[in-house]
Amino acid sequence: MKKISLLATSLLLFNACSNDGSQFDGYKRAENGLHYKFFKQDEAGTKAQIGYGVIFKIELKNNRNDSTVFSSKQQSQDGTGEIQYLIQKSSFKGSLEDGMMMMAKGDSASFIISADSFFLKTQNMQALPQGIKQGDFLKATIVMKDVLSSKQVEEKQAKMKAEYEEKMRLAQEGEQANRDKYLADNKITAKPSESGLIFIETKKGNGNHPKATDMVKVHYTGTLLDGTKFDSSLERGEPANFPLNQVIAGWTEGIQLMSKGSKAKLVIPSSIGYGPQGNGPIPPFSTLVFEVELLDFSAAPAMPEGHSAGDGHNH
Repeated sequence: MKKISLLATSLLLFNACSNDGSQFDGYKRAENGLHYKFFKQDEAGTKAQIGYGVIFKIELKNNRNDSTVFSSKQQSQDGTGEIQYLIQKSSFKGSLEDGMMMMAKGDSASFIISADSFFLKTQNMQALPQGIKQGDFLKATIVMKDVLSSKQVEEKQAKMKAEYEEKMRLAQEGEQANRDKYLADNKITAKPSESGLIFIETKKGNGNHPKATDMVKVHYTGTLLDGTKFDSSLERGEPANFPLNQVIAGWTEGIQLMSKGSKAKLVIPSSIGYGPQGNGPIPPFSTLVFEVELLDFSAAPAMPEGHSAGDGHNH
């Protein structure tokens, strides 16, 4: 019995050494509990630190069934498959941040981390996502494309800010030039209002004008100055109904100049449209052109006490 016990003990010690303390085959276990395996490692390279910027590719899988939880290949915003991230303080012992701080530019490695801790502590989720069970582990395979020092991050951010501001400046300057060309090409001589709205009535209606607080029913088509159509109630086959005071300022002003049955063209500069941020298919600093028909309007129903109006229509 004593010989068998010694043999068993030897085997246990051998297995522990061969896995370097990790319960996962081929992985080592760091003092903080992180399980790691390097495929390529520049031991002399500059390692990521808190406050450093990292650019990397990652594939995150559920280690229990090898199902993909996240892949930067499908999720990166610029289509490169790369993610940019500013290293934060570790969200738990043996976290993904701890793993990235072991890596230098050009390294590739795999880390196994607690799924519970990743989703509830790193991601600050209230519950585990579907397909993840309590006690599961995640396997993260990371290719580190670059590691930027805090100074390099600041320089890159300053450069990006300057480039963005220059792009916005050119867009703002271009809007006026593009609008002037559109007005000249279309022989529009109507003077802009104090806000910049250009209102051209194309068919007269009858009766009173709606107030800013009224509900209006309209058909419309919206285009950019180059003719690109971004929205049309006519194509949907259903008129739009909305409170007139819950839309862009150019609409609120312009439709108050109409009466029931009238049609008009509204040329709306971005200052009373979607401004420097744009909206979906509408780029920043875009003058918009709307062909609008006012079908009907009425006083908005009173809101129940304690309720406020929603966002309403977004034009």
